[in-house]
Amino acid sequence: MRLTQGTFSFLPDLTNEQIKKQIDYAISNDWAINIEYTDDPHPRNNYWELWGLPLFDIKDSTTVMFEIDSCRKQNSSVYIKVNAFDNTRGIESCVLSFIINRPAHEPGFELVRSEDISRNQKYCFRSYATEKPEGSRY
Repeated sequence: MRLTQGTFSFLPDLTNEQIKKQIDYAISNDWAINIEYTDDPHPRNNYWELWGLPLFDIKDSTTVMFEIDSCRKQNSSVYIKVNAFDNTRGIESCVLSFIINRPAHEPGFELVRSEDISRNQKYCFRSYATEKPEGSRY
C-alpha cells in the first residue's frame, strides 16, 4: 500500500532535483519551510515530529536540502515531509506539503468497526504502524 497524503502523493517519489525545485518555488514566494517526520502516517495525525527549527527567511535551497539530508540519515525508516507556510495574511497557513521519504514497507491501515447506540455501526481506520511501540514500528 502506498500512502497518498499531500501534494504530489499520487506521483512517483520526487528526486532530489525535483524536491529542490519545489523548495526554490517556496523560497521565491517567501514561505517559511519546515521538515517533519513520523512513523504513524494516519491522515488525522497532525503531530509529526519537527526536525530542527522552522526555516524562515531562507534565500538558498541548499540550506533546506542539507537539513533534509540530515533528517533522512537520522530517520531513514519513517515518513518525512516538507511543509511551506505563507504568513502574508498574518497567520501561518500551510500552502505546500509533500512527502520526501517513505519506509521500505508501508504497513497500511485497518478498518475498525464498532457498535453504537441502537446497534448503529461506526467505522474508523487506524494505522497498522501503531500496533507496535513507538520506535520499533518498522
